[in-house]
Amino acid sequence: MGAITKVFNSIFADLSPRGREVIVGRFGLSGPNSEPQTLAALGNKYGITRERVRQIEAAGLNLLKQKIATNKDCQAILSKGKKSLESVGGVISEDILLKQLNSGDDSITKNQLALLLESSKNFHFHDEDQNYRSFYFQDRKNLDNLNKFVAQLVKFLKPQKEAVLAGNYENFFVKFIKAEKINENSARNFVAISKKVFSNPYSDTGLAEWPEIKPQNIRDRIYLVLKKSAEPLHFEQITSLINEVKFDKKVALAPTVHNELIKDNRFVLVGRGIYGLTEKGFKPGTVQEVIKRILKQNGPMNTKQISLAVQKERILKQNTILVNLQNRKFFERLGDGTYQIREA
Repeated sequence: MGAITKVFNSIFADLSPRGREVIVGRFGLSGPNSEPQTLAALGNKYGITRERVRQIEAAGLNLLKQKIATNKDCQAILSKGKKSLESVGGVISEDILLKQLNSGDDSITKNQLALLLESSKNFHFHDEDQNYRSFYFQDRKNLDNLNKFVAQLVKFLKPQKEAVLAGNYENFFVKFIKAEKINENSARNFVAISKKVFSNPYSDTGLAEWPEIKPQNIRDRIYLVLKKSAEPLHFEQITSLINEVKFDKKVALAPTVHNELIKDNRFVLVGRGIYGLTEKGFKPGTVQEVIKRILKQNGPMNTKQISLAVQKERILKQNTILVNLQNRKFFERLGDGTYQIREA
């Protein structure tokens, strides 16, 4: 029997059998994977009302409060937890605190700690929500400090989006905490708890609201894969990369990826099923439209010059480019062998 189990058996010793069963059920203490049960569930199990379950629980907690207050092992656990909190600004993630409290195979569980806290109020637990991962905190002031820090950091980073996305998050983070005179350990701890700051599978860190950091849909994932690629990619390659990177549990399908590539003007078809990003200099249009634009910008050019210019934007064989140049409706060959746009 582990030391933690002995500790809880000791503080449960004076509980009635029913009181023990209710406390174990309400806090999910019957096993490592047990979940807390509702008043209604326990009432149905024992054939009593929810109010009666609540009364039994209250009486049990009142007795446990006295036991925990005088049990040196319980107090040692709570004291260690409180010291951990104090060292990082009064707020710490659930995972980190449990790791710090545990040693070897004899580990206190989240539910066991919840019972100690319910009976002692030494510090408090905040469940996971849309803004934070689950964490423990000392008091309301520490909670307010966390909220204030995150709000200020988000406000500071928003105008710096392009610079942050260029790989400068760490520089901006250090600059921010120095300006705000915030302890670095506390600041990094706050960031670890917050869901507002996120690191993508490419190890880019920034605000979770930025699609380049936390893609929200298939188009965002396509965009990020193409942005990270040094060259345009076939839609099947894009699909494979999305699934390899594993942005989430969803599996990308090639037909879906292809449809999104066609619909979004950020993506340009540059070859057979091959797409690039407009922000990387690729412009939409047929081969003839690309040639016309190049000739309009540069004036008459020879076939080699035209081919090189087109191949910067399209993955095409030279013969394909030359075939398009032969369209006399759009282009004319001059006496010196160069081509220009045919005047209407």
